[in-house]
Amino acid sequence: MNKNSTIEWDILSCDCLMAGTVLGVGAGVFLLALLWALVLLLCVLLSRAAGVARFSVMFVFLGALIITSVLLLFPRASESPAPEVEVKIVDALFIGRYVLLAFLTAVFLGALFLFLIYHMLEPVYAKPLRPC
Repeated sequence: MNKNSTIEWDILSCDCLMAGTVLGVGAGVFLLALLWALVLLLCVLLSRAAGVARFSVMFVFLGALIITSVLLLFPRASESPAPEVEVKIVDALFIGRYVLLAFLTAVFLGALFLFLIYHMLEPVYAKPLRPC
């Protein structure tokens, strides 16, 4: 078993520190936000209902409260993060990117020059006031 397969196994078992985060927060925050957005929408829809269905808003709210408390009290990840493995990033296409950037810059400047000559500096001739 080589080192790469161990790192892949750690990622698959969610033992890495920031494996599934967006903007520094995990999937649980987005799950809670989605839960409460759906509860708010359902409460608004059920508040417009007539009869006994109107009182089901309490059960929806209490159910969301129980789900939220369970998710907050029993977190999936541990409090202490695992040490990070240093990853060395190598840019193999460094020269190709700069050649492409130089080519695109030359094309842009050429197009800008041609636009300046043929469109912006096009002469506007005066029209005669009286036909001769």
